[in-house]
Amino acid sequence: MADLYRTLSSDLLVDAPILALRRDRISTATGEATREVVEHFGAAAVAAVRGGGDNREVLLIRQYRRPVGRYLWELPAGILDLVGEDPLTGAQRELAEEAGVAASTWHLLGDIATSPGTSEEICRIFLAEDVRPLTAQESDALPEAEGEEADMTHRWVPVAEAVDMVRRGEVENSIAVAGLLHLAVGTRREVTEPFAKTSALSDRRSVGQEPGTDMKHVR
Repeated sequence: MADLYRTLSSDLLVDAPILALRRDRISTATGEATREVVEHFGAAAVAAVRGGGDNREVLLIRQYRRPVGRYLWELPAGILDLVGEDPLTGAQRELAEEAGVAASTWHLLGDIATSPGTSEEICRIFLAEDVRPLTAQESDALPEAEGEEADMTHRWVPVAEAVDMVRRGEVENSIAVAGLLHLAVGTRREVTEPFAKTSALSDRRSVGQEPGTDMKHVR
């Protein structure tokens, strides 16, 4: 059974900056089949929490998303598009860039396969605590926000209210739903746990590249 789903052939159909699309011909239990796969760098997200007990608040951001044509409430998150960057470093970078804060205490909440029927994207979700604003020097070092991130807004929301937003359908982003529900049940794991990420996109574009290279520009 281990070799039931073998790749018989693979064709790259689209090679865009932040994703690629390939068509695989595979073996299955009932014969050969064709599957389209969205290749993805993988991602990291952060549930940043301040306060304690019943006064805990989580940071949510509101960003326009072109594929669904509307603004969504989300957790700070981003793709792991730099060669050799580990998920925790990526999460810390995204928290600074999208929310203007840093944290000194980090735990793992969990990993989520965002759309396993079509995409190889796996997102690692972290819990960040002991949060502080960035210093002026740290803020000056950030890249200028562009595109949809230029009008991104954020607010601190009581954790109980954020969970209620999930129940009411006001949080639709799958990563945010998973992260908030992890908060609700008290998940707290070690950040050193293995990250079972599969990324043909990263594997292909990182070949021969220096650590830190932005793979969005590699072909």
